[in-house]
Amino acid sequence: MTGSWLGRRNPSVKLGLAFAVSLAVSFVLTPTAPAVLYVLALLAVRLTSRVPWRRLALAHVPFVAFASGALLVNAVSRPGTVLWAAGSLEVTDAGLSVGAALAARTLLIGVLAVGFVVSTDPVDLMTSLQQNARLSPRVTYALLAGHRLLQELPREWQTIRMAHAVRAPLRADGRPEAGVRAFTRAAFALLVVCVRRGERTAQALESRGLGVGPRTVWRPVRVDRTDVTMAATVLSVVPVVVLML
Repeated sequence: MTGSWLGRRNPSVKLGLAFAVSLAVSFVLTPTAPAVLYVLALLAVRLTSRVPWRRLALAHVPFVAFASGALLVNAVSRPGTVLWAAGSLEVTDAGLSVGAALAARTLLIGVLAVGFVVSTDPVDLMTSLQQNARLSPRVTYALLAGHRLLQELPREWQTIRMAHAVRAPLRADGRPEAGVRAFTRAAFALLVVCVRRGERTAQALESRGLGVGPRTVWRPVRVDRTDVTMAATVLSVVPVVVLML
């Protein structure tokens, strides 16, 4: 949550730490270190962001699915000592070890991504990237405008579907037409709406002189001592876990 302890931390620092941890475990092919880091990251995200366990579990669904696929594919496709066989399928020790490492790595990156998303305000993120990461205002404001557009997509889709339901011919049972053709018409209408809104947004940004000279911000996002302490702690714990396990 954006009002939690993690939500008050600098977005650029959090993004950099998530990238650094992901990069550190990319070269680890044993499951122990990524699994321990995953447990630590899960507890840290839960305690510092105050995100409910239910929401955290639901956010894990796509990562668990991908991790399960990585585990199964590597377990039956890598050579090694056969631990279990059924017909042409053979589960090897090397495949199981590498698959478990990749699965744990996927869950670790997933929980870091979830913690970052639920605790970061998009405006603060763009402001921090512009101030602290020296990203161009053209890029940051364009990303923020795109994020706003994505937020509006569900409402626009519902509006288009309701409008089509009112104007579309009814079936014999009195219900509006449904199916592939209705879905295609709604999708095309949504595409047209997005293109037009994107054009208006681009014109609005250009009319305000985006990218012309230095710009000031209303609410600066600074790096404080707590951000430095958090970064130092994470960058100390991760190497210790990787080297010891």
